[in-house]
Amino acid sequence: MELLTPQNYTGYSLIDSGNFEKLESFGGKVLRRPEPQAIWDRSMSEEDWERKADAYFRKDKGSQEKGEWIRKKDVPEKWQMTYGPLGLNAKLSLSSFKHVGVFPEQAVNWDYIHEKVKGIENAQVLNLFAYTGIASVAARAAGAKVTHVDAIKQVITWSRENLELNQLDGISWMVEDAMKFVKREVRRGKSYNGIILDPPAYGRGPNGEKWVLEEQINEMIRECSQLLKEKDFFFIINCYSLGFSALILDNLIHAHFSNTPQYQSGELFLQDSFNKRLPLGVFSRFSDITGN
Repeated sequence: MELLTPQNYTGYSLIDSGNFEKLESFGGKVLRRPEPQAIWDRSMSEEDWERKADAYFRKDKGSQEKGEWIRKKDVPEKWQMTYGPLGLNAKLSLSSFKHVGVFPEQAVNWDYIHEKVKGIENAQVLNLFAYTGIASVAARAAGAKVTHVDAIKQVITWSRENLELNQLDGISWMVEDAMKFVKREVRRGKSYNGIILDPPAYGRGPNGEKWVLEEQINEMIRECSQLLKEKDFFFIINCYSLGFSALILDNLIHAHFSNTPQYQSGELFLQDSFNKRLPLGVFSRFSDITGN
C-alpha cells in the first residue's frame, strides 16, 4: 500500500485541518469548508480561521453535502488556478455542493495519466464520472483522443471551459449515465488504451438512474475490464467514500483483470502546514507502459 500526495502544487495549499473542516488556498483565495475525515483538533485558533477565510461553506440543515457559500471578502464568481508541473489551467467556482471544481489530491493521477498517454501512439482514453475534466485535459494535452462521460450537463459545460482555458480541443463529450455508456461500448466491441474511473459514493444519471458505489462498483469494473486493450494500456480508479478501503479495490481489480503490471494501490492525501495528513480517497492503478 502506498501513500501519495502532490508535489510542487504551487497554486494550492492546505493551510490547516481539524474539527471536521479544512482551510485551503485555491489560486490565492482562502476557503473554509466541511471535511468529515478531519476528526482531529485544528492547529490554528478559531480567530485565525475566521481572519484568513475569504469564504466559508454553510451546510443546509439535514444535508451532508448541499449548502451555500458565505463570501466574507471579494471572491469572484469564477477564477483560475494552474497546476504548474503540467501547466494545466482550471476554472474554479463556488458550487452549492461545497466543491470548487478541482480535487487537488488528484494531481498525482494527472501526472500518471499524462506520463502514460505520452508512451502510447494514438492513445484512446475513456474518462468515466469525469466531473470538470482536469484528468481529461491532462490526457488530451499528452496527445490522447478522449471520451469524457458525466451525467450532469452543467459539469460538461465546465469541462469544456477547462479545455478552452488550456487552448485545446478534440474531446468527445457524453452527457450520459456511466454504466449505460460502458455496457453499450462493450456490446459495440470498443476498446480503449486508458480508462479513468472516479465514481462518487452516490449519484444520479441524466434520466434518474441510481448509482450506489458499494452496490455497483463490482459490475462497473467487470464491464471496464472488457474495454481495456490487451497492450499499451493503463487503468486508474479513485474512490472517496468513508470506510472504503484500498483492499476492496485490490480485490475488485484482481478479480476482473488478469494482467495488472506495475500495479499500485493505496491512499491519496494532502498535508497541511502543520504536517497533519488528511486522507482523501483510495486508489488503484496499473499499466504496461514503462516510459516515453
